[in-house]
Amino acid sequence: MSASKLVKPALDYKESYLEALGEFHAEGRYKFLDIDDLRENFEQFITDLNDGNRHLHKPYADWVEPVPETALWLVKDEKYIGSLNIRHRLNWHLEKWGGHVNFVIRPSMRGKGFGKKILQKGLPIVNYVGIERALFTIAPDSKSAARVIEFCGGELEDEVPATEQFPARLRYWINTN
Repeated sequence: MSASKLVKPALDYKESYLEALGEFHAEGRYKFLDIDDLRENFEQFITDLNDGNRHLHKPYADWVEPVPETALWLVKDEKYIGSLNIRHRLNWHLEKWGGHVNFVIRPSMRGKGFGKKILQKGLPIVNYVGIERALFTIAPDSKSAARVIEFCGGELEDEVPATEQFPARLRYWINTN
């Protein structure tokens, strides 16, 4: 068995990524990503992710200012485990509801320590892109994400209340240096 590692999205992980996407769909997440379409156009999907032209979250509304973003995948033994997305700067929306960093572990691999691993491996990269203090936002009921963020040095700043368009979020900061 090899150690887990962060990599740029790659064709090598196509089947594993599509399996994980099926797991995410089963829990109601990432429905905007069509598995059949990705199966046919995976190479373009990877190119778009690595060029910063596609993101692993809901498509932006027209009024949202896009920011540069780096997508990384946590893999182990040639299997996709999760995603880490680094936004290189914040806009007004990300300051409240998105943060600099987003991470997700596929459902079948949760509870095995991969949340801590993805963040521990990712924080030096967050620092490398120039973010010395990174903002994370999570749902108030996401106890596992809070534990991971706090384990990695995250300090809770506040809770942003829900609005008509956006859910409530807890805002954490982590020093990356």
